[in-house]
Amino acid sequence: MVGPEIERLIQLLARLPGLGPRSARRAALLLMKRRDGLLVPLSEAMALAAEAVRTCSVCGNLDTRDPCTVCADPSRDRSTICVVEDAGDLWALERSRAFTGLYHVLGGTLSALQGIGPDDLTIAALVDRARNPEVREVILALNATVDGQTTAHVVTDRLAQADVAISRLAHGVPVGGELDYLDDGTLTAALKARRPL
Repeated sequence: MVGPEIERLIQLLARLPGLGPRSARRAALLLMKRRDGLLVPLSEAMALAAEAVRTCSVCGNLDTRDPCTVCADPSRDRSTICVVEDAGDLWALERSRAFTGLYHVLGGTLSALQGIGPDDLTIAALVDRARNPEVREVILALNATVDGQTTAHVVTDRLAQADVAISRLAHGVPVGGELDYLDDGTLTAALKARRPL
């Protein structure tokens, strides 16, 4: 029905998170309809990003410089490292402006089903960073999934070699959340993590 170039574009778009074949087809059609205003600038931006973006050799963040903007910022609190699964989690925390320390990107979580073990993540590099006398706390900001919790447990065991405090993000009722709409696991976590007022 369409040429191979368009079909390839649709197939590549369908690989993006949140886009299935139908959404990818609609996106490809929109891009082609707006060739000069959208398709050409997007392809140029993607080519520039592919050439310029690199992984930070210190924390694993994605940026156009190495060390990344966060690691190179002298105003960051160097006594605290926040451990995240991937760069998207780091960016989400940065958007909140609630954390002013450094980060460490693991590059995923442990997963027996996908064959991802501790050596496939940057856990050893984290332990090396945590041994720096300047570092006093490591915050585990991993997703509240089975794989995330398994990863947190392994990271905690490995960090026993370093003399640092280890904490994790709180889990439970979100700000603005209504109890009636929360799942049982979230309610259980919120009850277990309750604090005195």
